[in-house]
Amino acid sequence: MDLVLGIDVGTGSARAGLFTLDGQKKASFVQKIQTWTPRAGYAQQSSADIWSAICQATRNALAMLDGPYRITGIGFDATCSLVVLDKDGHALSIDPDGTPEQNIILWADHRALEEAQDINRGGHDVLRYVGGTISLEMETPKLLWLKRHLPHIYDQAAHFFDLPDFLTWRATGSLSRSACSTACKWTYLAHENRWDEGYFQSVGLGDLASDNFNRIGNDVRPLGGTLDSDLNAKAASEMGLTPGIPVGVSAIDAHAGGIGLFGLNTEGSLSDEQLERSISLVCGTSSCHMAVSKEARFVSGVWGPYWNAMIPGMWLNEAGQSSTGSLIDFVISSHRLGASLKQEAEKAGTSVYALLNARIETLEAEALPGTITSDLHVFPDFHGNRSPHADPALKGMISGLTLSDTLDDLARLYLATVQGLAYGTKDIIDALNAKGYRIDTILATGGSTKNPVFLREHANATGCRILLPAESDSVLLGAAILGAVASGAYPDLRQAMARMSHAGDEIVPDDRTATYHAAKRSIAHDMLTNQITWRQQMRDVLEKEASA
Repeated sequence: MDLVLGIDVGTGSARAGLFTLDGQKKASFVQKIQTWTPRAGYAQQSSADIWSAICQATRNALAMLDGPYRITGIGFDATCSLVVLDKDGHALSIDPDGTPEQNIILWADHRALEEAQDINRGGHDVLRYVGGTISLEMETPKLLWLKRHLPHIYDQAAHFFDLPDFLTWRATGSLSRSACSTACKWTYLAHENRWDEGYFQSVGLGDLASDNFNRIGNDVRPLGGTLDSDLNAKAASEMGLTPGIPVGVSAIDAHAGGIGLFGLNTEGSLSDEQLERSISLVCGTSSCHMAVSKEARFVSGVWGPYWNAMIPGMWLNEAGQSSTGSLIDFVISSHRLGASLKQEAEKAGTSVYALLNARIETLEAEALPGTITSDLHVFPDFHGNRSPHADPALKGMISGLTLSDTLDDLARLYLATVQGLAYGTKDIIDALNAKGYRIDTILATGGSTKNPVFLREHANATGCRILLPAESDSVLLGAAILGAVASGAYPDLRQAMARMSHAGDEIVPDDRTATYHAAKRSIAHDMLTNQITWRQQMRDVLEKEASA
């Protein structure tokens, strides 16, 4: 049996999945990875810990197979996190206190806020391709932070990798980079096959250009391609595989989810028109929204357009919400009843979401779905806004709190939080459609899609149908699809996507709730406007006092 191996590294775990060439998952295993948060806004990981988890997950997945097999290709995806290595490939600590092995600045790390602000003040032309504003979650602000605050580490570094590209280097020794990570997170101009040297000079990173960008990569390849070397003997031994297996160009994890999703709305082929009517929603700790088009579309506050960054021959626009699943968890766990509800769920062998959903169903017995939050509104940007406002300094807001904190109050607050997130998705879709997209379908995957209330509210708030994949783990499937193309089983990525992805359930919007959600979304917009006004008022007061 010919199988392909998909490796996915998310924020909290590494996963290995073994798939047939028609997209059927035969085995998978999840291994946790560590994150350290030494200070507020900091999030760090270890490349050694992550590689060890990958090897353990792969070995355990292989052990689950009950018949003879042959692994014909491998695909990797991971979070867009910065990995720092010396000339010998050893970890260089990015921890401000020098803790060994912590050599990864996680995507969610917000230490580079000042550096991102400094870059954005420059008005660089390259920023047109990141929605007009660079995010502190991207790599050049993090590199600039490293140069300013840990210059000895920056100077020692011979390799700055995006985590997906680190994984393919660790597996094969190839220094090539992916157009997915470099275009989306590093400002690489894939449509011109070049780095913008003037940009790096202007922001204070000109030294990276002095050796033809060797430290950040000068061999950049599109998804659907292969590396210049296969799985090497060392990595094969560690993973329990045989050397020589072809390895595909890597992807960012959310983009692998897009690869696993965009083949759903098809009948064996992928047309440009079908693609431009759909948006992929990968929702976990954070959410990523991706849309592709034949023409470059510049959308304020939405990253891109990026050429060849996901589907070859197409431009990609990427939006997102910095905290979605993690925000829902925070709202529940920080409530007075959060801990006891978790214990009750564990005792009953269910989840806190299922318990709260059941309570919502009771409260809605004589009401339209979702309409029990008319006096409770949540503006969900507790961790800043990625899209379409591109403002990392935004804060969360709640209107309608009382002195009551019963289970029913928690159920309503949880529902209002989910609705606030859904209005954020609607804002993103509207921003894209205003620039030429015709999105009416959401292709969704991730942990939150296991929650029927999350899906219901997103369908009702956006007015879009939601299509779920038959294989719920679309990110892992996307990585496997990259491996299938690398193996030569399919001539290109589009054909592999159309053949290996299969549609599952469909959720359609309840038109009866459209007016209700439009009103609540308008209130969310008012909350945003007021927050920006209040923030400026207080800044003016502080500046006046400082100058007095």
